[in-house]
Amino acid sequence: MNQQTYSVIVASGSYIPTRRILNEDFLKHHFYDKDGVRLQKMNEEIIRQFGQITGIKERRYVTDDLVASDIAFFAAKDALESAEIDGETLDYIIVAHNFGDISEENRRSEFVPALASRVKHHLGIDNPNVITYDLPFGCAGWLQGVIQADYFIRSGVAKRIMVVGTETLSRICDPHDRDSMIYADGAGAVIVEAVKSNEPVGILAHSVRSYAGELAYLLRMEKSYNPDYQNDTLFLKMNGRKLYENALKFVPLVIKESLDKAGLTIMDIEKVLIHQANEKMDEAILRNLFELYGLNESPKNIMPMTISWLGNSSVATLPTLYDLMRKDRFEHQTLQAGKDIVFASVGAGVNINAVAYRIPMIM
Repeated sequence: MNQQTYSVIVASGSYIPTRRILNEDFLKHHFYDKDGVRLQKMNEEIIRQFGQITGIKERRYVTDDLVASDIAFFAAKDALESAEIDGETLDYIIVAHNFGDISEENRRSEFVPALASRVKHHLGIDNPNVITYDLPFGCAGWLQGVIQADYFIRSGVAKRIMVVGTETLSRICDPHDRDSMIYADGAGAVIVEAVKSNEPVGILAHSVRSYAGELAYLLRMEKSYNPDYQNDTLFLKMNGRKLYENALKFVPLVIKESLDKAGLTIMDIEKVLIHQANEKMDEAILRNLFELYGLNESPKNIMPMTISWLGNSSVATLPTLYDLMRKDRFEHQTLQAGKDIVFASVGAGVNINAVAYRIPMIM
């Protein structure tokens, strides 16, 4: 058999912020609905129901001195050092995010220069052939960056690409919106490399869909729900119920489509690594996925979850999850050489993607 070029993850890194924010830390918040009416339920009840639905018990926030490009640099440095790779040998640095750098003192999105350029600068990379660009694609941005890296590698224009996901959602949370308890901060990175192989390895196939018709604004930016809020700051807003319903409908289809392209079924999959958005939603997506194959139950531990202690850090959830498993830092969850896994994510847009991936024998 002739050798073919495949895209393989050869290194990973992550940064988990040091500030632990417990659900109890929201007890003194004043919550309003989208019509600006103060919620009548006691905060204890609001928080209890929130925990039951999302599975979130705590989340991580960055300290006041850090922004998204800083923690992206930490994750990128971790990835390079973990595999002793010289950053000068990279062909691309792709940084997925949605809000740029937002400082604690001035909560405005800052995009110039691109976060990818800032990461390259912080890494001290001088090579002008290391091309940098940002990718805003909702919470599905990091996985989309991996898909783009695969295109570059298979086309022969690149051999080694870093893909980073970084976000500081704590800086765009409305303190008067109960959905703000979902969001968290974090960064994760991988290095994808061209590998010649007689047998399929690494990225086997992928599928992407964008539902930017009537679903385009399920996630959007708006003013605070509190009508007396003192400034015109825009915060992340979500039509959670409609997003939930459509994620359950479409994400399983996109995952199955990627597996079909790879010649696999869900029975071949060792792990489902899904964007950590909402525990109940992810569990329902998994059930619906197995139902597409006529199965009523899924294997235990097939879907590792970090949301209970890391919250939803958008583009950082998947690379952080992968890095924790790759480095055996996730109890009872490991990545086994030669096994097939699938990545999947959904986010603003509404953008959905999935990647079927075969773990190489030498990680």
